Amino acid sequence: MNNQVTVKENIHTLYNSLMAHPDKSNALLDITDVLLQVYLKIDTVKNPEALVNRLANYIYSVGFGKIHLIKDEEYLLIDLGAFGQRAGWNGVYRGDYTAKADFFSYADPHKYARN
Repeated sequence: MNNQVTVKENIHTLYNSLMAHPDKSNALLDITDVLLQVYLKIDTVKNPEALVNRLANYIYSVGFGKIHLIKDEEYLLIDLGAFGQRAGWNGVYRGDYTAKADFFSYADPHKYARN
């Protein structure tokens, strides 16, 4: 199976798992918004590894200390991070890991998952 297909499945599974959490904090909703956006864009971006690298770093920085991941969610995030590491230096160049807006553009029809 293609690595990109596996990554897309991991994003889908992680999104569904996080949306099943009973209390949805702002940090959790921000993470699910970004997960959905990456899921929609991953097939069309020039460098999917860099996008997934930014996603994994975003989840770590926004969710640190604010949300509790179960073991399966942690494994999915670790797998996403491992795929993103293939981006090399391109994934971290000029990146702000806490900027949710970096994952969206003005032309996107799907702005946020919670709308």
